Amino acid sequence: MKFINNPPDAASLMMSARSFGNYDLAAALADLIDNSIKAEASEVAVQCLFNGGNPEVRVTDNGCGMSAEELQNAMRPASTNPADERSPDDLGRFGWGLKSASFSQCKRLTVVSRQDGELSGAVWDLEDLDEWKMGILSAEDFDAIDHGLDEATSGTSVIWEKCDRLSENGSISPEDFNDAIDQTADQLALVFHRFLEGLAKRRPRLSLSINGTVLAAYDPFYRGHEATQHLEAEPLRIDGSTVTIQPYVLPHFSKLRPQEHEKLGGQDGFLRNQGFYVYRNDRLIIHGTWFRLAKFGELSQLVRISVDIPNSMDDMWKITVDKSDAQLPALLRTRLRQIVNGIKKKSGRTYRQRGGRIDSPTTQAVWKRYSRNNEIRYEINLEHPTIAALISNLDPETAPLARAALRQIEQNFPVSAFADDSLTRSDDISQSVMTPAEIERQLGVIAPKLLAQANGDVSKTRKMLECTEPFQAHWDFVEHKLDEWDFKA
Repeated sequence: MKFINNPPDAASLMMSARSFGNYDLAAALADLIDNSIKAEASEVAVQCLFNGGNPEVRVTDNGCGMSAEELQNAMRPASTNPADERSPDDLGRFGWGLKSASFSQCKRLTVVSRQDGELSGAVWDLEDLDEWKMGILSAEDFDAIDHGLDEATSGTSVIWEKCDRLSENGSISPEDFNDAIDQTADQLALVFHRFLEGLAKRRPRLSLSINGTVLAAYDPFYRGHEATQHLEAEPLRIDGSTVTIQPYVLPHFSKLRPQEHEKLGGQDGFLRNQGFYVYRNDRLIIHGTWFRLAKFGELSQLVRISVDIPNSMDDMWKITVDKSDAQLPALLRTRLRQIVNGIKKKSGRTYRQRGGRIDSPTTQAVWKRYSRNNEIRYEINLEHPTIAALISNLDPETAPLARAALRQIEQNFPVSAFADDSLTRSDDISQSVMTPAEIERQLGVIAPKLLAQANGDVSKTRKMLECTEPFQAHWDFVEHKLDEWDFKA
């Protein structure tokens, strides 16, 4: 056997790098910000320039910068071996991040860095590779580039040009461009929220801005709210490394302002954002998944579980190149399934306890309870404002039929089945979840009716709603909605 060198074709390999991972703009920028954090930057400024529909992106940090040799090494494809031992707080792995993230969005990548007062720079242009030809910037080139690096400081600036992946057929509307920037800002505020809050271990607080606007951290667990349940954290030792599990149960929406509830739910809503939030060295890499340990359900939509893993477990978790996905190791499945089952019950109780109550004399409940001669029975409360308004708006022929239908419902209540479930499966008993949208719909129907009955007295109408279920149990939310509608006394 003889051996020959058989290197890859430069253009083919670098073009293939555009498809490594599942990058969108936020994920690509996150990879660059990882490098800034590794360089101990305390400030990262992202500029996304519309540039007449031909976008350009610049990411500038105040980190330690790179020498010319370090920069050339960083620009080399696959610059590090993922099997090499790394610093415990290293956010990288494959040595592809800068290149694959950048080329997923652009065809021309320029990096300028300053260290010890010296500038160095290099360029990859996918349209002008000619084997492995990488451009090295001269002093004249630096003068022509808006790299944003002050002479008195160190740092690095990454510049994307020919951003064909940010546009369609070479153009993008201002509206679509701004939407992409807004979504990217929200995603980065989540991915790096621990760094923005100053909670990342062995790291300074990070200031991250996009187009001059400093991002506020988005804490997916809303730990600062008094109604958030912080459950007991559990460290798990696996092959000499520690995985830390910290479960949370978010506040019921009745204890949140509508704006807070909307922000916590995100674009996909609470149902799709429940589950595990996996952090690698304090950086969020995947969220909103149950790893097939449980199903997405209404009663578990308040459950969010942070999972902290070290970078020494990358192989075990099968961390992807773009650091946007991972696979749950088999060694953790059994214990995490036990944790999930216990927490989902707590979340279910948070919803169930918001159900209608009938033991308060000041509440207009939907049901009434009667106890007489050792007999207990439940009846529908025909004086409940919603029910009373319904019947009063019916014609003389239809109203008796409505009363008869309500009586049939209460007289055929499945007492035996309910009693049996209460004894044997009390934790599984649930009601239909009252969502903010459902509360708002019901409020929109009943509030005008009650206002008419009160002869236009807004103050009286608000007092009636405040003692009427389901509005009483969700009064903070209802009150904000009434104020939003200018439904004031």
